[in-house]
Amino acid sequence: MKIDHISTTSATNGGDTAICRTFEVAVFDRRDLSLPTVVASPYPVVGDELNLIPPLNFAMVDNGIFRSGFPDSANFSFLQTLGLRSIICLCPEPYPEATTEFLKDGGIKLYQFGIEGYKEPFVNIPQDTIREALKVVLDAKNHPVLIHCKRGKHRTGCLVGCLRKLQKWCLTSIFDEYQRFAAAKARVADQRFMELFDVSTLKHMPLSFSCSKR
Repeated sequence: MKIDHISTTSATNGGDTAICRTFEVAVFDRRDLSLPTVVASPYPVVGDELNLIPPLNFAMVDNGIFRSGFPDSANFSFLQTLGLRSIICLCPEPYPEATTEFLKDGGIKLYQFGIEGYKEPFVNIPQDTIREALKVVLDAKNHPVLIHCKRGKHRTGCLVGCLRKLQKWCLTSIFDEYQRFAAAKARVADQRFMELFDVSTLKHMPLSFSCSKR
């Protein structure tokens, strides 16, 4: 933009006196109106609803506890909104490099309890592993926490079902919740595991979140 000075002269009614006026005129050059350079964020902008994509089978379990399938880069912006402190992964496979970097950047601690994804009738869910994972879930210092496996159905469903037993849910409600996520792939072996899981060794641990009965 530049300023040009333009002078005009006019006469009075008698034509004897001349009056000189000077105007300042702003002149814009279209070439000066280019947009500023924008530096792209490594993740989609938080607050842009179009980028808030939750992981597969995402749901809230209780205050500060969430569940889902395996999150990927498309879910990073959504996960940022949760303010996670920790993630419990129930898969034995190594974490993808991009996801590991996301956790590192966000100061999120990863707890990995590798449970193989068996199919019936060869289902083998280790009670000791589920018990150790429950200790992480029950520790409020780890909240908000996300529990996940590959699809958020069987391994995650078993861990959440055992948590529900601690919360004194009846088996009918526990199985209903499990089946809502597993759908047509619900396993009798998983439900049997939840039914027989012994929560007595965990009853001394405080439940710092909602423990409503169902």
